[in-house]
Amino acid sequence: MKKILSLTLVIVACFTMCSAASVQQMRFHCDKDTVKINELLQQGYNSGLKTPNELVAFYAQKLLDTPYVAHTLEGDTEMLTINIDQLDCTTFVETLYALTRTTLNGRYSWRDYAFNLENLRYRNGEMTDYSSRLHYISEWIVNNRSRGNLMEVTADIPTADYMIKNINFMTTHKDNYKSLKDDPDMVAKIRNFEVGYRNHRMAILKKQWLGNKNVKAALKSGDFVGLVTKIEGLDISHLGIVYKDDNGEVYLLDASMSGGKVQLEKENMFDMLRHSKSNIGLRVFRIMP
Repeated sequence: MKKILSLTLVIVACFTMCSAASVQQMRFHCDKDTVKINELLQQGYNSGLKTPNELVAFYAQKLLDTPYVAHTLEGDTEMLTINIDQLDCTTFVETLYALTRTTLNGRYSWRDYAFNLENLRYRNGEMTDYSSRLHYISEWIVNNRSRGNLMEVTADIPTADYMIKNINFMTTHKDNYKSLKDDPDMVAKIRNFEVGYRNHRMAILKKQWLGNKNVKAALKSGDFVGLVTKIEGLDISHLGIVYKDDNGEVYLLDASMSGGKVQLEKENMFDMLRHSKSNIGLRVFRIMP
């Protein structure tokens, strides 16, 4: 039995390495990226933490004060961008997922991190071109849920409601995207995926309920949260994670454009969103064990 188990682990490890993007398909921020990732993974492995939420919260603390930099994934060709020195709200969450998943798998190599990053970021876990990236959070959660990576728990939280929305912001604002504005074929590819999200029904936790004690009790530190926006054609405008203090108060820990870094927001989640004109609530996601 032990020999069979060992052989199975070797096969899984080999599959992981062989199915990931090659080094030639990766774009690094600097030559120390792999060393830093290995160091972080070793710290996570040594922490003894076992649950996804605990590990997400652990790694988020390690990334505090990392500079906010937008558009780090963009280039002339689509590559698996690995950059833990500069994060935006999406790459912050992706980084937390890849670090956590790698640790849960009992691994601590940057190559395993790269595999898990690609597996989350791209449709069906495979990078091909710009259109293979999961640009909309609604498709991101549907695709990753089907592969056992993530689950949405919004509907399970007290007071949760539903809304219906057409998601097509990219093709209706193609001039905002370098990879779309001069490439009608790529626009057509993106539009083909958007078709599946016409009249898309999604759960939402409306912001007026975030002060409710039952809602706060249901949220966990390390939950991924997406801020639902009123912007036409767009589902989520910002990502971060939940941080709960010793009193059970809920805050957003995120890569903040206004703050210029990864930080814990000063206002609690209820007050922060109460002052927002464009965001109407939350969606909540967790890593599957």
